[in-house]
Amino acid sequence: MPADTAAPAARLTVADEGERGIIARIRSRLAADPSWAVVGLGDDAAVVEPLRGALQVLTTDSLVEGVHFDLRFSRPSDVGWKALAVNLSDIAAMGAAPRTALLSLALPSSLPIQAFDELIDGFLALARENRVFLAGGNITRSPGPLVVDVTATGTVRRRDVLRRAGARPGDGVFVTGSVGAGVAGLECLRGGGVGIEAEEMGAAVERYRRPAPRSRIGALLGRSRAASACMDLSDGLADAATQVAEASGVGLRLDASALPIDAGARRWFERQGKDPLLAAAAGGDDYELLFTVPRKRTGQLRHVAQQARGVPLTRIGEVTAEPGVVLVRDGRLEPLPAGFVHF
Repeated sequence: MPADTAAPAARLTVADEGERGIIARIRSRLAADPSWAVVGLGDDAAVVEPLRGALQVLTTDSLVEGVHFDLRFSRPSDVGWKALAVNLSDIAAMGAAPRTALLSLALPSSLPIQAFDELIDGFLALARENRVFLAGGNITRSPGPLVVDVTATGTVRRRDVLRRAGARPGDGVFVTGSVGAGVAGLECLRGGGVGIEAEEMGAAVERYRRPAPRSRIGALLGRSRAASACMDLSDGLADAATQVAEASGVGLRLDASALPIDAGARRWFERQGKDPLLAAAAGGDDYELLFTVPRKRTGQLRHVAQQARGVPLTRIGEVTAEPGVVLVRDGRLEPLPAGFVHF
């Protein structure tokens, strides 16, 4: 049945619009296809030309309402943004540059069309910022929660691929940006932070809602071959450090005083009676990069830092031959907490 065109737009749902109408709303927001896109949105599948001499990096991630986001705390545009951001963060961790995305949506029939439009706008805002081409996807009805599933691709030269394995004893351990803001922002939202507290935590809340994937830095680390290993911090610094150490067959010794904890997050954790260091290390949703750098590559790292557009690259420790990840605080060794796990 066609949508009731007389109904106010604010009351229309995705069921009123129908599948073809939904696709048309997406198409109306897209710029012209890039020259290398042979077939774009609207056919049975997309067709793109490969970048000469480059490998394809493929990744996928899903955001499920009630598990990964809550529409009481995040705007639909934030959900669209974040659905792409989590994928771009994985591509950055591989040393690749993002290129295309496929967007699959499982939509409850009652979802307002205005919320749908906002979700797409958020997704495309980050796509434009990172020069990502939306090549296609899928629309289906969901009897339950809203599900946003993204598959993203990137390109990287064979010799520039970064992996979790590759760290060697003596390498420095670095992290981009700061840590702790994502989980602190989420805790603030769940705790109903109001008034001056909400103002103080505004930046952390925004970091949770709209993380900034380090696409540029990841690609620079790959192209310059500055890094020997890399991983993103979607599940927390502690999780990334442990996985890099295990994949590389080494240990990591981290300096507690060097950890760049977000200032707002630090104040939040202290008010909650938590150890800011352990809370920031265990929390996820930062989408920064943890990477290791051989001593002979410090010149390349300086070059990356100069092009990082103000994002700090902080040395937080060193790779050791002894297995395990330890935190050095006030001269004492402490184990790192566990990072976020889904099950």
